[in-house]
This record gives sequence, C-alpha cells and structure tokens, in this order.
Amino acid sequence: MAVDKFSIEASHIMMFARSIGDGNQIYYDKDYAANAEPGAIIAPPTFVQASAQFDPTYGLRPGIDGIGWMGSGSNPTSAIRREAPKSEESGSGEDERKKRQGGGGGGLHAEQRYVYHRHPKVGDVLTASSRPGETWERVGRRSGKLVFRESVTEYRDQNGELVVTAISVGVSTERPVDQK
Repeated sequence: MAVDKFSIEASHIMMFARSIGDGNQIYYDKDYAANAEPGAIIAPPTFVQASAQFDPTYGLRPGIDGIGWMGSGSNPTSAIRREAPKSEESGSGEDERKKRQGGGGGGLHAEQRYVYHRHPKVGDVLTASSRPGETWERVGRRSGKLVFRESVTEYRDQNGELVVTAISVGVSTERPVDQK
C-alpha cells in the first residue's frame, strides 16, 4: 500500500480513537494535548493504517475493480469469486494460483508491528512507500512448508522525515492444512 498523500486532520484522529474505544484526551482535546508531553494532539497507535482508505488501489474498499460493497453479514450482495488468469507457461489458472499461494495452500496475515520515530500529529501530510522485507521458511506438521514474507511501509511527513515504519508479515502454506 502506498498512498500519495494522507493529510492528518483532528477529526480523523478523533474518529479513529473513538472507533478503537480509546477515550484518551490526547486524541481530541487541544488544550489538554498542549499541556501533555507531546504538546499537541497526536494519533493513536496503528493510526497510519487508516491511510489505506485514501489509497485508490486498496483492494478491501467497495467499488474497487468493479466489486461492490459486500453488504451485511445476513445479506451479502456482491461476493464475486474471480478465476486466476491462465499462465502462458503452465496454461492453467489453477497452476498460477498455486504459484502465488505457495503451492496450493492459503495465505494469512501473520503479524503487524509499528516502529514510531515520532508521533504522527494534526497537520502532518504523510506519504507512504512500500518495499519487500525479509523472507524465511519453516516447516509445519500439517501444512508443509510455510513461507513468511515481510512488507515494509515507511510513512514520511511533508518534510521527508520518517515518522512511522510499519512491518506486515504474511504467511503462505505449501498445501491446505490437514483436517483432524
């Protein structure tokens, strides 16, 4: 995920804090925040992840790639399963899917961590750039080879200063997990 510009506004911070159930005044009260250690309203931990809502290519937003909103759990409206494109080499969409998923298993989000170089605050205009991180393997008893891949996203402010580094780890399995 790499968003062109993510302007941090006081209302964004307040709504994010409310959505995670954090009532700390540092996230909404300007006078309180001015007398606190940071000296200004700051964003709660994990706030930078909200920048995905400003990324037009973010795949979980409704309306991306012609996919509508999923609706409520009781009445999903547009859950569309797409076939993988046929690979020129293999001639099979199934082979291409297996290649992307590590051989036929599944993919999971395994870990997310954030390194704060300073607090994101009201008035910052962040940009994000993503790059691959480390890759490693383990062997699972029920799923075969597990391939772990990091994705590193750096959030920089309007002056180019590094504010937050987000490291996401995904894991793909060699085969579907055996049912016991």
